[in-house]
Amino acid sequence: MQFYLDFEKPIFELERKIRELRDFSTDNVDFSSDIKKLEKKAAKLREDIFSNLDRWQRTQLARHMNRPYTLDYIEHMFTDWFEVHGDRNFRDDPALVCGFARFNAEPCAVIGHQKGRDTKEKVYRNFGMPNPEGYRKALRVMKMAEQFGLPIFCFVDTPGAFPGIGAEERGQAEAIARNLREMAALTVPTIITITGEGGSGGALAIAVGNRVLMMEYSVYAVISPEGCAAILWNDGTKGPIAAEALKLTAADIKELKVVIDEVVPEPLGGAHINPAEAAAKLKESLTKHLEQLKEMSGEELVEQRYQKFRAMSVVVE
Repeated sequence: MQFYLDFEKPIFELERKIRELRDFSTDNVDFSSDIKKLEKKAAKLREDIFSNLDRWQRTQLARHMNRPYTLDYIEHMFTDWFEVHGDRNFRDDPALVCGFARFNAEPCAVIGHQKGRDTKEKVYRNFGMPNPEGYRKALRVMKMAEQFGLPIFCFVDTPGAFPGIGAEERGQAEAIARNLREMAALTVPTIITITGEGGSGGALAIAVGNRVLMMEYSVYAVISPEGCAAILWNDGTKGPIAAEALKLTAADIKELKVVIDEVVPEPLGGAHINPAEAAAKLKESLTKHLEQLKEMSGEELVEQRYQKFRAMSVVVE
């Protein structure tokens, strides 16, 4: 499904003209020179637009409906994928996909949010907002991975945990808190990647790792810009202003020096332009970090993870 954001429209207009010229080209009518000029113009326009995005535009890009989700990255980077369903307590939660696979031929566990693209899938996946049973399923897979000494890869892309009454009644806050405690104590390598939206506790519940990476056009914050604007100004439409104040982009988070370890570059225009290329770049980074973590013992992994997150806070006496 073709979908573009407002600031992408000029690029798509040029690309539409290029397609039309190609369709009209025949043996007798050659538009190749015109096509080359338009292609060069489109490339320059794309570079200009995406080198000057503000924080709200990057937030919109992180939410792009064609952006790769967890199952897309699994398809491109992993083999022998086997999904695990259910929390053995209430039901399965399709908003979080969890299971086991092979990464560079070695077994591992994979956990990640899945939003869905069309209306039917979005409803089925609950727009990528997990219920407590989703977090319990994720923890179940994490503990199984730890039992067999398997590294864990988590892919974060959610606006937040589902805030429904049923979710609260079934222990949403408790499930998130338990995941935070248990992930901190895992004795196997844990690598987190923010692939789209990293929203609040819904993201953090599967984001306590030895390494935390962010895709170039992803965002990570304690609240969405719209939620922040609704609290501060009683006006959710002031999200663009809140986005600037939150400083939630990958570049902003990298400047903090203690929250993430690497910003993974994306194809010009975003991961949705070329998912295979985006996955290849991410796989290269994941391989590098995993090789480093494999040199550490279980106790060292726990201590490194503790020190990493402890450094994010400052105590003032």
